[in-house]
Amino acid sequence: MEAVASVIAVVGTLLGVGVSQLFQQRALARTERFAQTERLRQERLQVYSAYAGALFNYLRAQMDRWLLDHEQREFDATKAGLKARSFDQRGQVNEALYRVRLVTDRPELAQFAQTALDKVARIPGAADREEYTAAYRAAEEAIDGFVALAKEHV
Repeated sequence: MEAVASVIAVVGTLLGVGVSQLFQQRALARTERFAQTERLRQERLQVYSAYAGALFNYLRAQMDRWLLDHEQREFDATKAGLKARSFDQRGQVNEALYRVRLVTDRPELAQFAQTALDKVARIPGAADREEYTAAYRAAEEAIDGFVALAKEHV
């Protein structure tokens, strides 16, 4: 009788250990998935906000170029300096755009990011103040649209 009780105790202990191991593995897998999801969310948040910031800086550089060319506004920088700043900002935006493409799994977000960049790039081509204002507003709306869509994604 004691032998049967001992066998039952050993089997019970082994079952308890097995069940505990199973629950611990599931809990560990759940924790790892959560950590990975949170890291990706943080990375996306950083990448999307960096892109929006770079895009806004490029927008300002494009506006300054147009204003200098068409309204002879006075700036601390020369025309060549503003153009160089604009090209530098464009390079930074393109770099940030590649990061957006790398971290997003939503093609429409990457497309929206590209559309916003294209709209900002059109500003210096505006022929007059009316076109400039329309181009600026379209670019600003596209940036806001990107931010809104990115917000849904993080």
